[in-house]
Amino acid sequence: MKRKDARPSNFHSLEPDFRRPLYRLREDIRSRMFSMLVQLYGETKSRRYIKELERVISVYHAHKTDEMMEWESHFKPEDRFTNEDAILITYGNLVVDKHKKPLKTLDEMSHKYLRRVFNTIHILPFFPSSSDRGFAISDYRQVDPDLGTWEDIIDLKKDFRLMFDGVINHVSSKSFWFQEFLNGNPAYQGYFTHFPERRNVPRKKLNKLMRPRTSEVLTPFYSYNGKRLVWTTFSADQIDLKFQNPMVLIKIIEILLYYVRRGADIIRLDAVTYLWDELGTTGAHLSQTHTIIKLFRLILDAVVPHVAIVTETNVPHSDNITYFGSGYDEAQLVYNFALPPLILHTFHNSTSAKLTQWARELKNPSRYATYLNFLDSHDGIGVLGAREFLTDEDIELMAERVTQRGGLISYRTDKDGKESIYELNITFYSALNCEDACEEVDFQVNRYIAARSIPLVIIGVPGVYLHGLLGSKNDIEAVKKENDKRSINRDVLSREELEKAMEDFSTTTAQVAHRLSFLIQKRTREKAFHPQGGQSILTVSDAVFAVLRTSPDGDEHILAITSVIPKNQQVKISLAEFIIHRKWVDILTGDEYFIANNVFTLNLEPYEVLWLKMQV
Repeated sequence: MKRKDARPSNFHSLEPDFRRPLYRLREDIRSRMFSMLVQLYGETKSRRYIKELERVISVYHAHKTDEMMEWESHFKPEDRFTNEDAILITYGNLVVDKHKKPLKTLDEMSHKYLRRVFNTIHILPFFPSSSDRGFAISDYRQVDPDLGTWEDIIDLKKDFRLMFDGVINHVSSKSFWFQEFLNGNPAYQGYFTHFPERRNVPRKKLNKLMRPRTSEVLTPFYSYNGKRLVWTTFSADQIDLKFQNPMVLIKIIEILLYYVRRGADIIRLDAVTYLWDELGTTGAHLSQTHTIIKLFRLILDAVVPHVAIVTETNVPHSDNITYFGSGYDEAQLVYNFALPPLILHTFHNSTSAKLTQWARELKNPSRYATYLNFLDSHDGIGVLGAREFLTDEDIELMAERVTQRGGLISYRTDKDGKESIYELNITFYSALNCEDACEEVDFQVNRYIAARSIPLVIIGVPGVYLHGLLGSKNDIEAVKKENDKRSINRDVLSREELEKAMEDFSTTTAQVAHRLSFLIQKRTREKAFHPQGGQSILTVSDAVFAVLRTSPDGDEHILAITSVIPKNQQVKISLAEFIIHRKWVDILTGDEYFIANNVFTLNLEPYEVLWLKMQV
């Protein structure tokens, strides 16, 4: 696939050019930035730190090339995401070749298999890390030498846009910043939220916190200044940064701009829900967190407008979408966390009723923002996003079926101190299909492809995890070896074995990868699937999911129909309320369909997928 923007592979010089005049913020933008700092820190501190923020921004701008500034002068934010966009999500070392560094292997494999399917690659944290598969970063500015180099990252830019993780809620306990805190360095005492051991932190206040884990939020550490209880939202090795300290905010902004210099087109704000730590609050979705995201957005829009923010907030849908802000001032992409559990529920129960009900209310907040639609990830299938649409009984039954299929369950601590289901740890293929079921492989692949087709047809930009693209099954051995439930969906693959499997159509790997790639390629060529196009969710029957998509200019229409049941069926679809033509063509097969009296009568096979395009 040829990328739509013809941007150069690298926009930045390694060294700043201070021969040019220093970049100066427009006065209205500076005023807005200052106002946001005042909301966070008060006027006195803000007057001091706005100057340091301006310096950081000017230094970044000095790295921009003339070529970049010329390209950006023609950039239109409303064209940031189109139907051509599809994101592959992968670790830098999910595919390994004993003769090459993993990032070089990723580059070669992506060029060979993926560049006509995806135009963006999200490389999960590729920095030095001490735990959590990269999400306990010990050095924000270096590439893990076991993976490769910054040059390898730039090589990927020749074929793809790139998405980097901004793991800014916490750092590794082995990081320089935290080690200097432990060593008593005064400059780093304000980088972390900590309490003396003798202080009695009220349990009532701790219980009020919204927790994504069952571990204690305060972890004891011995330091130069004595024993300290340190705020650790996720694990004892992941130390929360204290954004109440304006210097921490400035340092993080500097790092995010460094990522842009190194090739990031999209920055994923990991676990941003918990950014502002404050006793006496829930610690989640605080106004200060939203102000910080707005500040990030304002800075990027001002000095590097082509770079987008995506927020990763595994929370109920109504909370999740607040990270769009007004639709113009926070994230341009928000992970659609309700989608994976709703689709799993749909295919477990052979009914699209709840999925259809939810999708009917799905709207873009503006012409600049939309959803990142995904089904699986490096973590698991979070259930919080769908708690407003699925009952506790629905979720418990889903979890039971997941365990029957070899999966595992992760829990969190609720405000009342009780544990509840947080995440289903399983590959999406295994979540849908029992390995010992008396079903043909083709039948299971059809079910899987039907489920994966739905994120491709609703409004948003599709993101596909590499193991989802390959139809991978549970890796229980990795769970036992690494003592981590999430390892079940992080199997490291041999390049040689993967390439053999990709060429052998008797394997589910080849069947799934080629069929799903075919769907994505078809999608990216159709303007009706533009994320800002029209969407009408049709009520047909609980046995199908049906959506009519329309291109932004109103000229092209595709009726996407997915059977969600394991048997043949006949459905009638009325399009009387729409302006329609008689002849439609399935863009997946080329078959022609004709409508009579504004009604389609269709005979669907089990888990059949139709993408019918109206012929004018």
